[in-house]
Amino acid sequence: MSTAILTGSPVPGSSIEGDLRSLGFDVRTASDAGDAEALLAAVPGDERVAVVDARFVGHGHALRLGLTDPRFALAAIPGAVTAQPAGRPALTRAMARESSAPGGAAPGGAPALATSSVQDVDSLADRVVASLDADGADVHRPELGSLVAEVPADPQARNEARQAVAAVDDEAVRLKSAVKARDGFFTTHFISPYSRYLARWCARRGLTPNQVTTASLITALIAAACAATGTRGGFVAAGVLLIASFVLDCTDGQLARYSLQYSTLGAWLDATFDRAKEYAYYAGLALGAARGGDDVWALALGAMVLQTCRHVVDFSFNEANHDATANTSPTAALSDKLDSVGWTVWVRRMIVLPIGERWAMIAVLTAATTPRITFYALLIGCAFAATYTTAGRVLRSLTRKARRTDRAAQALADLADSGPLTELLARRVPAGLRIPAPLSALAGVVLLVLAAAFDGPGFSLLLAAVLYVLLCAEAVARPLKGALDWLVPPLFRAGEYCTVLILAAKAGADGALPAAFGLVAAVAYHHYDTVYRIRGDAGAPPAWLVRAIGGQDGRTLLVAVLAVVLTASQFTVALTVVAVAVAVVVLVESIRFWVSAGAPAVHDEGEPA
Repeated sequence: MSTAILTGSPVPGSSIEGDLRSLGFDVRTASDAGDAEALLAAVPGDERVAVVDARFVGHGHALRLGLTDPRFALAAIPGAVTAQPAGRPALTRAMARESSAPGGAAPGGAPALATSSVQDVDSLADRVVASLDADGADVHRPELGSLVAEVPADPQARNEARQAVAAVDDEAVRLKSAVKARDGFFTTHFISPYSRYLARWCARRGLTPNQVTTASLITALIAAACAATGTRGGFVAAGVLLIASFVLDCTDGQLARYSLQYSTLGAWLDATFDRAKEYAYYAGLALGAARGGDDVWALALGAMVLQTCRHVVDFSFNEANHDATANTSPTAALSDKLDSVGWTVWVRRMIVLPIGERWAMIAVLTAATTPRITFYALLIGCAFAATYTTAGRVLRSLTRKARRTDRAAQALADLADSGPLTELLARRVPAGLRIPAPLSALAGVVLLVLAAAFDGPGFSLLLAAVLYVLLCAEAVARPLKGALDWLVPPLFRAGEYCTVLILAAKAGADGALPAAFGLVAAVAYHHYDTVYRIRGDAGAPPAWLVRAIGGQDGRTLLVAVLAVVLTASQFTVALTVVAVAVAVVVLVESIRFWVSAGAPAVHDEGEPA
């Protein structure tokens, strides 16, 4: 139960007490700052508490945004401040300072007045916020837009504020804010116009975003099962259900934003289920094609490899630059200028083939054509999108004068997923050796992939795998702060995934490519999990996990050795065993983390829809 402490003189006819109760607060009234301090101390330390001026006038959704968002330890809007357990000590100190200040002086001896949009007005809640700011506390202030949140100083100002509240439709603003600002063309024009109302319908019936996310996953798995039948009716049903799954996928995020139901478990589900749905659907298409006598497992695995590498390019670039200093470039300026021209915004969003456009294309082609044609179109579209985005980011990196931070370098090192073998060798790289990290990584990947493609399982493959590990060690021997060092993680992903794909295809045994699909899916899950932990400021997965599954270098070397020493059928069994082992270890640790109290309460916007 959350507690709201009302301060200041009560206003006849005010709805603030009822508004707070509708948001789940137990309301208590304080006569002065000393009484408020006593009431604050009486609230259990593991509960949220809010201090609200009784004269507050504003929209209910403004209160909701300011007082109930679980992502922030401290938050405030004019006339109200709230603290979750993590922010309670800071709030208690600020309240004690205000309570003991003679005459209600603000920090530094300034008059105890908070600025309202109407005029200056004495508000204990706003004085506490000023004290928190003076202490250097991180107080979140939500963007209210047209919503009203004020503490009027007199009856005339209160009447004007109430008129301003009446002039803005609170529910319309809430529905609009439930939709992501930067979605793709298909989602914006064909999904969100009605999915937001579905989100509201779910909220009014007590459904949670996690339940909707689970429904989306189940729908996508049923779609994959329909595709696996290999019949035309099954393919049509699969396409329809894939679109239905995407509608629910949009709805769960809109429901979370509509009702501010962000959670640790929800962050994990939302971050991983999109990939699970898409890759399960690829597998369903491959199974359906096999029933009709067409083997497209290599295409399915290729689509998964390309899509995952695309995402790693996005993640690495963003992590390398999100807190860089002097982070400007002519290329970025040109991009901003193009965004100012309306139609170019939609074209550029569609070119990158976001999830909405991608799933719509997959659904239509599944229903109307064959799995092979679907995968061909998907590979061509994703390859073009990957080339476009990667080229643009390379140009930005070469033309900007950004200075990378230690945090960015550590994030890239974590995304590199280097195992104990590379770490050991990296410490022994000669200090005078200064090969650019992306060049070392690229050389290793090219050597390995060419050896696997042209020689298959043989001595040259083993030699290339050993050289690959040595070049990986050289690439990560120094902090990844170079202009193009963000390319190292996606290059490592391409090296590992493509080696598994090529060697499984070369094996030619029944089940080799499905086993490789399972292995890459398990490893890709680990890499996505790493990304979302970093985005939640929770750090990378524990070192023991990376060591237990070998790191990207250890797994790549292992697969190469297995391909050389085993027969084709034995290699298939070995890939299956490795896939199961990696999946079990990674999933158990990931689930443990995301349902633990230590996981970040975030709702990452993830890939634009």
